[in-house]
Amino acid sequence: MIPFFVQIKCELGRAYEVANEIADAEIASEIYSTAGEFDLLVKFYVDRDTDIGHFVNEKVHCFEGIRDTYTIITYKAF
Repeated sequence: MIPFFVQIKCELGRAYEVANEIADAEIASEIYSTAGEFDLLVKFYVDRDTDIGHFVNEKVHCFEGIRDTYTIITYKAF
């Protein structure tokens, strides 16, 4: 499995709603609220043969209330 993170910027007042919808979909490993430019930091795991771009487009961008995302691909955990 390959881990990666997605920072999510939500429409005003909808961060908790978006976080709950992602949690209910059971596609994320961990979901954190954050301060700063983005509202949520979400950790995902996908199979090695999964296209991360397609995953984000098809599984993450579909939630109402998301304004913007920033994907962080990881290489090695220490």
